[in-house]
Amino acid sequence: HPGETLRDDVLPALGITITEAARQLGVTRVALSRILNGRAAISPDMALRLEAWLGAERGSSAELWLGQQMAYDVWQARQKPQPAIARLVSL
Repeated sequence: HPGETLRDDVLPALGITITEAARQLGVTRVALSRILNGRAAISPDMALRLEAWLGAERGSSAELWLGQQMAYDVWQARQKPQPAIARLVSL
């Protein structure tokens, strides 16, 4: 989950608390904590906040955060049993 990257890498590197990061991002501590602990997804709004906060010039684009979230979501979906779907036969 991309929240783990924020929790384990970004916040320690910046030397700030969850409370301070939430304040700087303009979100509640609870909302940020849910993301950091993998209980909430990174939304497009949060991705834009992260981009503005960390800086796209440092590789923290909104698309990067959303791409990580999408990859995680697809991985999660693949862990569940999938219905049998017949492959499309060409016409």
